[in-house]
Amino acid sequence: MNLIDAHAHVFDQLSGFGADGELRAIGNGRARWATGDVIDLIPPGYGDTAFTAEALLRLMDENAVEKAVLLQGGFLGFQNDYLHETHRKYPDRFAVAATFDPFCRNAGKILDHLLEDLRFTIFKFEMSTGCGIMGNHPDFPLDADWLMPFYERIAAMGGILVFDLGSPGDGSNQPEAIARIAEQFPTTQIVVCHLMSPRRNHRVELEHGLEVMKRETIHFDLSALHWKVRPESYPFPTAREFTKIAKDRVGFERLMWGSDAPSTLCHETFGYLVDYLLPEFTSSEAEKVFHDNALSLYFKS
Repeated sequence: MNLIDAHAHVFDQLSGFGADGELRAIGNGRARWATGDVIDLIPPGYGDTAFTAEALLRLMDENAVEKAVLLQGGFLGFQNDYLHETHRKYPDRFAVAATFDPFCRNAGKILDHLLEDLRFTIFKFEMSTGCGIMGNHPDFPLDADWLMPFYERIAAMGGILVFDLGSPGDGSNQPEAIARIAEQFPTTQIVVCHLMSPRRNHRVELEHGLEVMKRETIHFDLSALHWKVRPESYPFPTAREFTKIAKDRVGFERLMWGSDAPSTLCHETFGYLVDYLLPEFTSSEAEKVFHDNALSLYFKS
């Protein structure tokens, strides 16, 4: 079965920033937060201080991944220019998302450049309190009046809105706000990353969020779901249970598989990230979740 990875990352220069301050590469695929905490970021053999598009392509070719969607956020730092360059080099392999901090004084001018000059059609807003915009800004409503003009401009261009909401209980986790944004822009496709990032004890919150956001235009990627419910080992029973809940509540047509490469591949192989979820779907459903749903959403001609 060919795959489309609906949630992956590349970077040529690590410039992460979030609740723990700046994240900088220290070599051997590792990085250090400003708090002093060190993390594994790049799987061995695929980069020292950068995880390039070519490194991801090598991983994709080794694992029958046909295409990938390249998203951004504070964890790795904003990579708009690099993703634009990557898409120009490999238009048949990658769909790419732009991002920006709406708190920037010149945010409107930034959006002008991303829409009109670089011609991005996918916009990722990592709002999470960890590595996202709420990691270094006070909590705010995702459907605030001052944010709506940004969404409106993206919607008017036929763009896709992608949100990382963080986990239930975080100030950024606002399913009702996403539902209101969907109501305001009824033809705009919206994606919620990581199935709303539920931790192991968040079954009730997940069910509530899925019910609130149950709309034809709201989709969910399943990337790093196994990591969100840690500590668990393969085959990640809680992640599988949450996937079944999502399938039952919103339908497999709204779900997309993703790897969240590169950091997840420091702990698990591509094969494991596919295999643990496959039993939750019939063969025809799996074709949709692991390939067709992302193809029709992100790779429109």
